[in-house]
Parts: sequence; structure tokens; C-alpha cells
Amino acid sequence: MKQSWNASVWVGLVVVLAGVASYPLFFIRYPVTRDFPWASLLIMALGLLLLAVGISRAFRRPDAYRGKVFGSILGVLAVGIAAFFCYGVFYATSQLPASHGAPQVGQVAPDFTLPDSTNTPVNLSGLLNSSFAPNGAIGPAISGEKTAAAVLIFYRGYW
Repeated sequence: MKQSWNASVWVGLVVVLAGVASYPLFFIRYPVTRDFPWASLLIMALGLLLLAVGISRAFRRPDAYRGKVFGSILGVLAVGIAAFFCYGVFYATSQLPASHGAPQVGQVAPDFTLPDSTNTPVNLSGLLNSSFAPNGAIGPAISGEKTAAAVLIFYRGYW
């Protein structure tokens, strides 16, 4: 009897690799899948299940299906890839050093100078001490002066 290819072993490995690659390429864009990579973990679990079915099929019926050697090697490789993904996502990212130079919530920002949209240098203290003019008018407000405020937005990253 001729042995047939054990497709679930190979498909399982491809699905595990797709689960690992789907997180940085697709799922990291959305907060629901970025904060906890449940979608990537489900895809990898499906791939590991396919691998387990293929390996058990190869060992239960070696006369009908190939894959005892390759199935075992690919199974160990897929489990290692999934474990490395979990290590990277759950442990290694929590070990990033704290950013000691980043401002904290409520902390007064240090004075700085940056160019505006017309490439004119503007400093923070100048903005905070300037008078506020309604409707974008230049100069002090006509009916009572108000102080200006600045909103600083920090993007996620390393400071």
C-alpha cells in the first residue's frame, strides 16, 4: 500500500507561522488584539491542533500516512516557535526598561522651542504667557484677557 502525504502536518506548521506573523503584520493595529494577542494565539492553537492530528495519524497508521519523522520534527519546531512568540509578547516586553526621562502625568513640562507650521520658532513659555485672542485674531483679546494653554501629546515609544 502506498503511503499518502499527511497534509495536516504541513498545514498545521503553515497555520502556526501565519499566527506568529499575523500579530506584528495585522493584529497589532487594533487595540482589542494588540493589548492581548488572543487572535494570534487562537490561530497558533489551531495550527498546533492540526499538527497533533497529523502526528497522531502518522503514528497510528504508518502504513497509510507519511510523517512520523517530519511530523515529529515539525511539531517540535512549531511548539518552539509558539513558545518563543509567547515569551516575546508576554515576558520580554514587560522587561523593557522604564523611561526615566519621560514626563509623568501632571508634571510641568520643561520649556522648549520648536518650529511651528510656518517654520517660526515658538517656545512653550511664550505660548503660556501670551494672551488668548478669540476667533484666531492676533493680539490681546478685546473683552478681557485670557491666558493660553498648550496640550502636549506624547506618542508611545522611548523617550
